[in-house]
Amino acid sequence: MAQKITLQAVTRAVLGKKVKRLRKEGQLPANIYGKKIKSQSITVNYLEFTQTFDQAGETSLIDLALDKTTHPVLITNVQVDPVTDNPIHVDFRQVDLTEKVTANIPLVITGESPAVKDLGGVLETPLSEVEVEALPTDLPENIQIDISSLKKIGLTLTVGDLKVSSKVEIKSDPATPVVVISEPRAEEEPEPAPEAEEAAEAEEGTEADKKDDSPEEAKPDSQEDSKAEAKKE
Repeated sequence: MAQKITLQAVTRAVLGKKVKRLRKEGQLPANIYGKKIKSQSITVNYLEFTQTFDQAGETSLIDLALDKTTHPVLITNVQVDPVTDNPIHVDFRQVDLTEKVTANIPLVITGESPAVKDLGGVLETPLSEVEVEALPTDLPENIQIDISSLKKIGLTLTVGDLKVSSKVEIKSDPATPVVVISEPRAEEEPEPAPEAEEAAEAEEGTEADKKDDSPEEAKPDSQEDSKAEAKKE
């Protein structure tokens, strides 16, 4: 279980386009919602949120302090600016500590594969996270995958090979690959340098010019020319 963190929030009355002013003042517009509470508009300090998000991500439980009450929440739906990639809005989902929730948990690779180190295999990770179900306090921060047992090219680890606490149930398809050791990629022949291509084209052009300049036997253009040639013979 990840360490619990506290984040301060205040009720927000500013809505719509006016929230731009809040961002300029260092506040991040947000909402809190859940099964047993009415959705409410709030703000949190931008810097405090980014620090909290770096630690908690979307899987660790947070104590959101609001109006003298502490709400156990998970961070969800972080909206970011398409240009700066900075958060511009966030939702906090209040959870019941006695009810299981689902969440996407990131996968972390550990160890070193002998097939990669010694045989030149290529490590592929087609899946970066899996969906799990657990009580909020039992959600893991991440799920680690030890690849030190992968000694041959072609070996695969699937969702079914992941090891988690008995308190956590993985909901993703157990047959889905999470790690694959592939054959080394064949080296591609280097493309010719532009100078070499230009030289080759110039050489071809020279040969063509020589052929064009070669003399051709004159051919009679008419019957009179043919008769004149016959008299000469």
